[in-house]
Amino acid sequence: MNGVIKSVCVYCGSRTGNDPSYANIAKQIGSSLAENNFKVVFGAGSIGMMGIVACSALSAGGKVIGVIPEHLDDIEITLPGLTELYVTKNMHDRKALMFDKSDAFVLLPGGLGSLDEFFEILTWAQLGLHSNPIIIFNQKDYWRPLLTLINHIIEENFSGIECKALYQVADTTEAVIDILKSSKCDITPAKPELF
Repeated sequence: MNGVIKSVCVYCGSRTGNDPSYANIAKQIGSSLAENNFKVVFGAGSIGMMGIVACSALSAGGKVIGVIPEHLDDIEITLPGLTELYVTKNMHDRKALMFDKSDAFVLLPGGLGSLDEFFEILTWAQLGLHSNPIIIFNQKDYWRPLLTLINHIIEENFSGIECKALYQVADTTEAVIDILKSSKCDITPAKPELF
């Protein structure tokens, strides 16, 4: 059963990278999500791209939900002033709760953790555990190697071409917002035993 998208999970780096424009991407998407009445779900960190996304959303009057595992919360990188904060026992619980709190997923520039989150949510879609929108935000062509890898996997027949229908690619903030506004989310509860 499909519903209107209300909350958007943002996967992104705990660093800001070499190019200052990456931080601008995070600032733009955070404020744009808030201005368009989407709640932001993120990893609760105060550092890097994730901190910028959350601060920008909060500054624009948005609601921001943070989910962080105990071992990271203990070293005090949690962003203060969040609308909601959840502390989980481990990374697995963190990712599951972020999924539960989200109607759509957006991948910004990031590192290995962002890739881990992206591939897990993509795999869950491939397995039929959800049909929520997944958007690769490819501004500055940051994710070209990822898209090339997915094409290579398909060409070598380790995945079918249908996997490309599981995600969309956008290269501007406006395009991300347009996709979110024109998409629906899966509001049918997933079967817990499948996780």
